[in-house]
Amino acid sequence: MGEFIVVRHHESEWNKLGKWTGLTDVHITSYGAEMSVKMGELIKDLRIDRIFISPLIRTKETLDNMQKAMHKENVPVESSAALDERDYGDYTGMNKWEMKEKIGEEKFDSIRRDWDCLVPHGETLKMVYERAVPYYLNVILPHLRNGENVLMVSHGNTIRALMKYMENISDEDIKQTEMPFGGVIIYDVDNEGHMIKKETKLVESHVNA
Repeated sequence: MGEFIVVRHHESEWNKLGKWTGLTDVHITSYGAEMSVKMGELIKDLRIDRIFISPLIRTKETLDNMQKAMHKENVPVESSAALDERDYGDYTGMNKWEMKEKIGEEKFDSIRRDWDCLVPHGETLKMVYERAVPYYLNVILPHLRNGENVLMVSHGNTIRALMKYMENISDEDIKQTEMPFGGVIIYDVDNEGHMIKKETKLVESHVNA
């Protein structure tokens, strides 16, 4: 089995402003670009055979900056909307911290972290799971089974959904599961795509998101 290398895009323009971004296509900041280069440095010595990203520009820009350090520009890259961020529906573009003051911490945390909390005209984490995990199993896992090392650059909630499957995390415990900015997780998985072991590498990161 190959290694599955999981990366969250770094700081976007809306992360910096504290806005729920969801499917809005915004660029990464200069700080996000700088930190992405450092994330690339964390894995520059690893062989990478294939790369998967979401179509949103912040994942591509994160990858482009990682590749400045990795020097792996010729690796095949595939994108799929199955790896997109959670759709925040009517909350898209709203300031998260202002909303927290308005609705209270408990409801705010439920919207952000719960397994099956629906936002108006948006997605729950469960719905993200239902599109991301089949893509992982049907498209990404076969490459891992073939011994290829796969890099995936995606989004916080999408990665949380995949972690739930890979690490057998319960509906309740997923609330406490986070994929940090500046984090690179290297998974060894079994034939069913479940975690055997993982290694987490971090670069210094100051993103309040």
